[in-house]
Amino acid sequence: MELNELRPAVGATKDRKRIGRGPGSGHGKTATKGHKGQKARSGGSVKPGFEGGQMPMQRRLPKRGFTPLTRKEYALVNVGQLEVFEAGSCIDVEALLNAGLIGGVKDGLKVLADGDLTKPLTVKAHKFSAKAKEKIAAAGGTVEEISL
Repeated sequence: MELNELRPAVGATKDRKRIGRGPGSGHGKTATKGHKGQKARSGGSVKPGFEGGQMPMQRRLPKRGFTPLTRKEYALVNVGQLEVFEAGSCIDVEALLNAGLIGGVKDGLKVLADGDLTKPLTVKAHKFSAKAKEKIAAAGGTVEEISL
């Protein structure tokens, strides 16, 4: 078989609908657009969000808030989640990614204090909450803040 002999399987392709090609086609005269009206005209459709002249939803609702340009979004991990690591191990961004505890580092890694820690661990992160530092130290671990 040669490339020029390749054909789609029988029934795999469908002829396109040829509209406005006479009454015998079943799609003649109004060419499937119905009778008159805005949507029957060329280019005739309303823009997205247009509600027939009624005040549109995006103008009825109040504007609210803003997004600060300097906002930093941290990948978060709780102290309780660190229990999966062995005692004495060093936990950094790479270890957390490999363990699947964070999806990715955005603007840094922050450790929060939810949960309990029973093992001494060395935790390296960009930020820690005060309680998280206390819990890690209470378990006999150490906290290392790394710069961004």
